[in-house]
Amino acid sequence: MSKHRQPSPSVFAGELFRGALIDSLKKLDPRSLWRNPVMFSVEIASTITLVTFIMSLTGSGREPVWFTGSVTLFLWLTVLFATFAEALAEGRGKARAASLRQSRTNVMAKRLVKPEFGSSFTAVEAGQLRKGDCILIEASELIAGDGDVISGAALVDESAVTGESAPVVRESGGDRSAVTGGTTVIANSIIVRITADPGETFLDRMISLIEGAKRRKTPNEVALEVLLISLTLVFMLVCANISPLSIYSAEATGHGQPVSLTILVALFVCLAPTTIAALLPAIGIAGMNRLFQKNVIALSGRAVEAAGDVNVLLLDKTGTITLGNRQAVAFVPVSGQTEHELAKVALTASMTDETPEGRSIVLLAEKKYNLQKSPLPEDAERVSFSAETRLSGVNIGGRQFRKGAADAIIAFVKNLGGSIPKDLHDLVNTIAHAGSTPLVVCRDAAILGVINLKDILKTGIQERFVQLRNMGIKTVMITGDNPLTAAAIAAEAQVDDFLAQARPEDKLKMIRDYQEQGFMVAMTGDGTNDAPALAQADVAVAMNTGTQPAREAANIIDLDSNPTKLLDIVEIGKQILMTRGNLTTFSISNDVAKYFAIIPAALISLYPQLERLNVMHLASPYSAIISAVIFNAVIIPFLIPLALRGTKYRPMPAEKLLIHNLLIYGVGGMIVPFIGIKAIDMVVGLLVSATTGGSI
Repeated sequence: MSKHRQPSPSVFAGELFRGALIDSLKKLDPRSLWRNPVMFSVEIASTITLVTFIMSLTGSGREPVWFTGSVTLFLWLTVLFATFAEALAEGRGKARAASLRQSRTNVMAKRLVKPEFGSSFTAVEAGQLRKGDCILIEASELIAGDGDVISGAALVDESAVTGESAPVVRESGGDRSAVTGGTTVIANSIIVRITADPGETFLDRMISLIEGAKRRKTPNEVALEVLLISLTLVFMLVCANISPLSIYSAEATGHGQPVSLTILVALFVCLAPTTIAALLPAIGIAGMNRLFQKNVIALSGRAVEAAGDVNVLLLDKTGTITLGNRQAVAFVPVSGQTEHELAKVALTASMTDETPEGRSIVLLAEKKYNLQKSPLPEDAERVSFSAETRLSGVNIGGRQFRKGAADAIIAFVKNLGGSIPKDLHDLVNTIAHAGSTPLVVCRDAAILGVINLKDILKTGIQERFVQLRNMGIKTVMITGDNPLTAAAIAAEAQVDDFLAQARPEDKLKMIRDYQEQGFMVAMTGDGTNDAPALAQADVAVAMNTGTQPAREAANIIDLDSNPTKLLDIVEIGKQILMTRGNLTTFSISNDVAKYFAIIPAALISLYPQLERLNVMHLASPYSAIISAVIFNAVIIPFLIPLALRGTKYRPMPAEKLLIHNLLIYGVGGMIVPFIGIKAIDMVVGLLVSATTGGSI
């Protein structure tokens, strides 16, 4: 099936780059930057060095002008790169949100006086609709707001919202009644009851969340931020104590100079965890954006992160594991009858049945036996299905055509004085044991056979469950079917366990039981009866084809209504956790090289013995400090693509994963700065020598 999704904008696409650069300058405003305490402290430090640079221009500074100027420039670039990373992540979301806004045009709606076809209506703008209003949407018209179909059935083009090119059926009743504002009716007409006021629609929430405007920090993100602030305070105290210590040493020994304010500021910024602090906001926003690329909307950053720790997944069967509508797959006649005759009677009994099951019976009879659905005569009487009778059909010319549950048809036939075929019981049991639903067909007092209605599994569902199992996630199917049917479908879908004849309270209890055992539970569903369980689950994924209560209870919406997407959600959740951990490890490991670069350079005039720590053989104290400052700044933009893309998830035991990441980001975080600082020092030495005509 072809898809017309919004392409993911390149990280440094021209328009995106320019917009992010402008936004990054705006984010330098202290009223905005204080939300990132580490970078806010770096901004204050940059301001201090700017003052010292201005003083050095007047000749009152102790260090060379080029040194204080270079330190000031790259400290400000450090802050700018941090705000740029966040602005770039937000900009990618805004670019996608802009495409969604195009579908939220201010269309006219036909507000009905009475919620029925043929009722008079008033033309109003979509913005005037309120919750509870009923509107008529006809072919080629835009749906003016979120709602539930209360009458009729129609083909709806949802590509403007989901990116899926194939139209979908939306009909009254069941779990496929929800429609989204901004989508288009292709064929037929429907009456929709509005379920959201202007500004509260699903599309409005999507746009707001994609832009990152209401993104809340997750518990892990808060914990990491507390760690970063603590480290920053520690280094701030260390640097503050170096100043009086250096003054005392200079006076006591009579040689050397106290550490200057510019060098102290540079030392603090280089040792503070600026790399991860700069990229932390971008990581969370980028994770939600990556989900959107998969056609999944995360209503909460917490949900995405929690998905990385999920180890139990509960799935509603109908509409989640299966397509949602049972389909007729075979006509099985009883002894003495033919398939053709059975198909003919089943077609007649289903002529007035507008349910998906009824339509599938008609379609099978037409395709397999070349039967035609002819118009009903005027004296035809429709017999609708009800919970009491559990059968449906039509009366034509004094003859009664029926289909329904086995016991209901048996009772109907016996009441007419008919007999029950000896092999009927075995046929019904065989179909039921296979996980299908048997519908018995009769004409008057004669039973002709059984229709096999089968729940069709969604494509690729078995393979996805195998992958989830390999990731250590237990899958549990929840259904209202009887245990025999549930067991057959569970075996076909290859889930680990199932709960049959489940009521809403049973689903809720199962989730609570798992949570009390310490499991992180994810739940997917699309029906109103799934809403309580979705609200209780740690990660609640609702199908976009589901009912409004289900979507409101969830914290993640799958626009494609494909339960296999949970694997993508889990992987992205793990990516976010791993990316934060890996970049934190890299950032802290960077400090090892900086110790060997900047500390000897800052204190060597007081303690000449520190020359032994100059293992990189940097040209001079000034070049060592400026090289460390430059590396500290430029490493941020180099890591922006990784923060936006995320660390690749590799299914492996936790111990191996920890060792793997420590080797790459821990050891790599120590080696890369040694190489980078040395290379920058060589370039700085050449530039300064060429400029000043001598050594540094």
